[in-house]
Amino acid sequence: MVERVLLVDDDPRIRKIAQIALQGVAHWHVSLAASGFEALVAAAKDRPDVILLDVMMPEMDGPTTLARLKESEQTATIPVIFFTAKVQKHELDSYLALGAAGVISKPFDPMTLPQEITDILERT
Repeated sequence: MVERVLLVDDDPRIRKIAQIALQGVAHWHVSLAASGFEALVAAAKDRPDVILLDVMMPEMDGPTTLARLKESEQTATIPVIFFTAKVQKHELDSYLALGAAGVISKPFDPMTLPQEITDILERT
């Protein structure tokens, strides 16, 4: 069951829309991070139930952030769902091969975002 989500995206508009959707529709507690570095700190501190992670970010991209999360005992078991506009079949396969629980495409529907997250977590 999801109660706490860490949302990682370098675009403040995406963070705001997704935060409103997750809090308003699902009533989940949402922590925000604007970079991979912030995500590593927040994940270790907050221990979310799931991490929604943007793929394309400056400095440390999503795949690199996921690899770093998997290296830490504190965060290795937290499911990570990639959040991206790059959703061609070979890209999806590569994200799953990296250890992502699933992928949600951008643009996303704020009203169905919580259900998409729940559906992915139920499949894994």
